Amino acid sequence: RSSNWNGGYSFSSSSASFAVAVVMKIIKHYQEEGQGSEVVQGVLLGLVVDDRLEITNCFPFPQHTEDDADFDEVQYQMEMMRSLRHVNIDHLHVGWYQSTFYGSFVSRALLDSQFSYQHAIEESVVLIYDPIKTAQGSLSLKAYRLTPKLMEICKEKDFTPEGLKKASIGFENMFEEVPIVIKNSHLINVLMWELEDKSTVADKHELLNLSSSNHLEKSLQLLMDRVDDMSQEIVKYNTYSRNLSKQQQQKHQYLQRRQQENAQRQSRGEAPLPEEDISKLFKPPQPPPRMDSLLIAGQINNYCQNVKEFTSQNLGKLFMAEALQGQN
Repeated sequence: RSSNWNGGYSFSSSSASFAVAVVMKIIKHYQEEGQGSEVVQGVLLGLVVDDRLEITNCFPFPQHTEDDADFDEVQYQMEMMRSLRHVNIDHLHVGWYQSTFYGSFVSRALLDSQFSYQHAIEESVVLIYDPIKTAQGSLSLKAYRLTPKLMEICKEKDFTPEGLKKASIGFENMFEEVPIVIKNSHLINVLMWELEDKSTVADKHELLNLSSSNHLEKSLQLLMDRVDDMSQEIVKYNTYSRNLSKQQQQKHQYLQRRQQENAQRQSRGEAPLPEEDISKLFKPPQPPPRMDSLLIAGQINNYCQNVKEFTSQNLGKLFMAEALQGQN
């Protein structure tokens, strides 16, 4: 961890390097404890080398229920890092990881957690692992950080529409993706070469499997659900706009009546009515939370990108399968 952190957000990692053992541990953690839509999480350990973040180790958060009232996550992390330090293993905290399904990770909970990590440890990243997409033939690992603008907004806790507009915060600049490089040891490379030589021809053609309609159907269904959520946010905003317009009309009518009454009192030689605080009489309606709609928009954008990548890969498979069929 950087020892001269001064509370600013100047750290900019050009890439994150992951040891293959870390990736295997994350996958193993999900296979052992991830049930159905259960999300698994854990801690990333490593160090900063120049402008590169090297992740060399990790350990999982144990699954616990509401009955485990005595479980303390912070204490558990401290004990784990203390134990790793005793056996001379990298123990510096540099982020956390979380599993996801079909890319459904853009949420307020993840934003709050990443802010806590990144505010305390500047170089922290969150690693997102998608086991469903990985099962389709491509390892799905992505690392993210909160942008400096969003960090300032979260630090000030100014999530009002005016604050977000002033900071020019949109769904496209809330998170920044950090490029990932996965490194193998020389022994792992030798083992992979041996496995490739021993693999059969049938195994090598599994990547051309075209049975992917279920994955695409589920992704589109999730996308439709989030679009429905965005529609509800639009309804809330339209309701707020109508209420605000209605209140402005009532305020204008009230001021006109007071002016007319004061004019009549002045003609009768009476004192005008005392001044009143209009803001107390007409309290402005509360605007809908802007951050919720930004997160929904970010999740919709993520779903669209996933569908785009998935369909482009399938189109490539179709052309390759057609070419192979023509040769046969």
